[in-house]
Amino acid sequence: MDHSETKRIVEGLILAAPEPISAARLAEIVPRASPARVRELVAELNAEYAEQERAFEVWEVAGGYQLRTRPELAPYVRQLHDLRPARLSQPALETLAVVAYRQPLTRAEIEHVRGVDVGATLHSLVERKLVRIAGHREVPGRPMLYATTKRFLEVFGLGSLQDLPTLRDLEELGGDALLAALAPPPEPGKDASAGEAASAAPADDPAPPVESH
Repeated sequence: MDHSETKRIVEGLILAAPEPISAARLAEIVPRASPARVRELVAELNAEYAEQERAFEVWEVAGGYQLRTRPELAPYVRQLHDLRPARLSQPALETLAVVAYRQPLTRAEIEHVRGVDVGATLHSLVERKLVRIAGHREVPGRPMLYATTKRFLEVFGLGSLQDLPTLRDLEELGGDALLAALAPPPEPGKDASAGEAASAAPADDPAPPVESH
């Protein structure tokens, strides 16, 4: 199998996959391909798409690859599907950010950070599949633990949680209120130190994936 055919198979699999597909999974399917080789082929595909000014590109999100329309086309794609971008309220955004940076944690721990009841907000985030129940804290009452989902990474265009914006990024965006909410708690007898935290909100809504038919 020559180089072009291998690359074509990788492209087809990414297009056909119903959710982001990892380099490891692609390597299992593509003959004589390794994850490193898959990553090289994806980079070649994106270079070709850019050179040809194609309307789509391969994104690395949620630990895998997904073919998506380019961000600048999002306003047109929304009109095609007659959709309005989903918006999170400020309370939902702040709650989601606390979960993203401190997971797994309990509802009581989230409320301690935010200073308000988050029951309804958490329920909404779970319904949207942005937050999941990740087990129970082994303390009296065994309260539920909350964490972000793979869908969270996909929606916000993140390859992993390590791709979340840093504290410096948030400062540049002027997120003072959220900075205060996410400042790490001080250790006993010590002043609070600045940790790396940021809003989970992207600057723009990611363009939807290219759908296969």
